[in-house]
Amino acid sequence: MVGDVRDLIPKSKVDLATAEAAVTAGFPAVLPILPDLFVWLQDANWPVAKILAPFLAGIGAPALPAIRYVLASSDIMWKYWVLTMVVENLPLHALEGLRLDLVRLAAEPSEEAVEVEARRILSLIPPP
Repeated sequence: MVGDVRDLIPKSKVDLATAEAAVTAGFPAVLPILPDLFVWLQDANWPVAKILAPFLAGIGAPALPAIRYVLASSDIMWKYWVLTMVVENLPLHALEGLRLDLVRLAAEPSEEAVEVEARRILSLIPPP
Protein backbone atom coordinates (compact mmCIF):
# COMPACT_ATOMS: atom_id res chain seq x y z
CA MET A 1 0.00 0.00 0.00
CA VAL A 2 1.19 3.49 -0.82
CA GLY A 3 1.59 5.91 2.08
CA ASP A 4 0.35 9.01 0.24
CA VAL A 5 -2.04 8.42 -2.65
CA ARG A 6 -0.53 11.46 -4.41
CA ASP A 7 2.60 9.35 -4.89
CA LEU A 8 0.54 7.44 -7.49
CA ILE A 9 0.34 10.44 -9.83
CA PRO A 10 2.87 10.11 -12.68
CA LYS A 11 5.53 12.80 -12.72
CA SER A 12 6.10 12.70 -16.49
CA LYS A 13 4.67 11.17 -19.64
CA VAL A 14 7.19 8.33 -19.35
CA ASP A 15 6.73 7.63 -15.63
CA LEU A 16 5.51 4.11 -16.32
CA ALA A 17 6.40 2.76 -12.88
CA THR A 18 4.10 5.25 -11.15
CA ALA A 19 1.28 4.69 -13.66
CA GLU A 20 1.56 0.95 -13.09
CA ALA A 21 1.61 1.51 -9.32
CA ALA A 22 -1.68 3.46 -9.62
CA VAL A 23 -3.22 0.59 -11.56
CA THR A 24 -1.93 -1.91 -9.00
CA ALA A 25 -3.32 0.16 -6.12
CA GLY A 26 -6.65 0.01 -7.94
CA PHE A 27 -9.98 1.53 -7.21
CA PRO A 28 -11.09 2.89 -4.73
CA ALA A 29 -7.53 3.69 -3.58
CA VAL A 30 -7.06 6.14 -6.48
CA LEU A 31 -10.43 7.88 -6.08
CA PRO A 32 -8.90 11.05 -4.56
CA ILE A 33 -6.52 11.42 -7.52
CA LEU A 34 -8.79 10.49 -10.44
CA PRO A 35 -8.72 14.03 -11.90
CA ASP A 36 -4.91 13.99 -11.69
CA LEU A 37 -4.74 10.67 -13.52
CA PHE A 38 -7.02 11.95 -16.29
CA VAL A 39 -4.51 14.77 -16.92
CA TRP A 40 -2.18 12.10 -18.30
CA LEU A 41 -4.69 11.32 -21.07
CA GLN A 42 -4.17 14.66 -22.79
CA ASP A 43 -2.12 12.88 -25.45
CA ALA A 44 -2.69 9.24 -26.41
CA ASN A 45 0.92 9.04 -27.56
CA TRP A 46 2.22 9.45 -24.02
CA PRO A 47 3.32 6.06 -22.66
CA VAL A 48 1.49 6.61 -19.34
CA ALA A 49 -1.78 7.18 -21.24
CA LYS A 50 -1.63 3.67 -22.65
CA ILE A 51 -1.38 2.26 -19.12
CA LEU A 52 -3.92 4.52 -17.44
CA ALA A 53 -6.71 4.64 -20.06
CA PRO A 54 -7.90 1.01 -19.78
CA PHE A 55 -7.71 1.19 -16.00
CA LEU A 56 -9.72 4.42 -15.84
CA ALA A 57 -12.36 3.03 -18.20
CA GLY A 58 -12.68 -0.03 -15.99
CA ILE A 59 -13.53 2.12 -12.99
CA GLY A 60 -16.85 2.92 -14.61
CA ALA A 61 -19.41 5.20 -12.96
CA PRO A 62 -17.13 6.53 -10.19
CA ALA A 63 -14.96 8.06 -12.93
CA LEU A 64 -17.85 10.08 -14.41
CA PRO A 65 -17.14 13.35 -12.53
CA ALA A 66 -13.54 13.38 -13.82
CA ILE A 67 -14.74 12.50 -17.33
CA ARG A 68 -17.36 15.26 -17.26
CA TYR A 69 -14.66 17.74 -16.22
CA VAL A 70 -12.64 16.84 -19.31
CA LEU A 71 -15.68 16.89 -21.62
CA ALA A 72 -16.60 20.38 -20.34
CA SER A 73 -13.06 21.71 -20.82
CA SER A 74 -11.91 23.79 -23.77
CA ASP A 75 -9.15 21.29 -24.64
CA ILE A 76 -10.51 19.67 -27.80
CA MET A 77 -7.75 17.08 -28.09
CA TRP A 78 -8.12 16.04 -24.47
CA LYS A 79 -11.85 15.54 -25.07
CA TYR A 80 -11.10 13.48 -28.17
CA TRP A 81 -8.61 11.22 -26.40
CA VAL A 82 -10.84 10.69 -23.38
CA LEU A 83 -13.77 9.85 -25.66
CA THR A 84 -11.76 7.36 -27.70
CA MET A 85 -9.61 5.85 -24.95
CA VAL A 86 -11.96 5.83 -21.96
CA VAL A 87 -15.59 6.70 -22.69
CA GLU A 88 -16.06 4.24 -25.54
CA ASN A 89 -14.74 1.49 -23.24
CA LEU A 90 -16.92 2.26 -20.23
CA PRO A 91 -19.43 -0.33 -19.06
CA LEU A 92 -22.88 0.39 -20.51
CA HIS A 93 -24.40 1.53 -17.19
CA ALA A 94 -21.65 4.17 -16.85
CA LEU A 95 -21.94 5.16 -20.49
CA GLU A 96 -25.63 5.86 -19.99
CA GLY A 97 -24.64 8.33 -17.28
CA LEU A 98 -22.87 10.39 -19.94
CA ARG A 99 -25.77 10.48 -22.40
CA LEU A 100 -26.50 14.22 -21.96
CA ASP A 101 -22.81 15.12 -22.17
CA LEU A 102 -22.48 13.12 -25.39
CA VAL A 103 -25.63 14.70 -26.88
CA ARG A 104 -24.15 18.14 -26.14
CA LEU A 105 -20.81 17.24 -27.73
CA ALA A 106 -22.50 15.65 -30.73
CA ALA A 107 -24.18 18.99 -31.48
CA GLU A 108 -20.96 21.04 -31.27
CA PRO A 109 -18.80 20.89 -34.40
CA SER A 110 -15.09 20.83 -33.58
CA GLU A 111 -11.79 20.83 -35.41
CA GLU A 112 -10.88 17.39 -34.09
CA ALA A 113 -14.10 15.48 -34.86
CA VAL A 114 -15.15 15.31 -31.22
CA GLU A 115 -18.78 15.49 -32.37
CA VAL A 116 -18.24 12.49 -34.68
CA GLU A 117 -16.87 10.42 -31.80
CA ALA A 118 -19.66 11.57 -29.50
CA ARG A 119 -22.27 10.50 -32.07
CA ARG A 120 -20.56 7.15 -32.58
CA ILE A 121 -20.48 6.48 -28.83
CA LEU A 122 -24.11 7.59 -28.47
CA SER A 123 -25.05 4.96 -31.04
CA LEU A 124 -23.75 2.31 -28.59
CA ILE A 125 -26.29 3.34 -25.93
CA PRO A 126 -29.78 1.89 -26.24
CA PRO A 127 -32.52 4.55 -26.43
CA PRO A 128 -34.13 5.50 -23.10
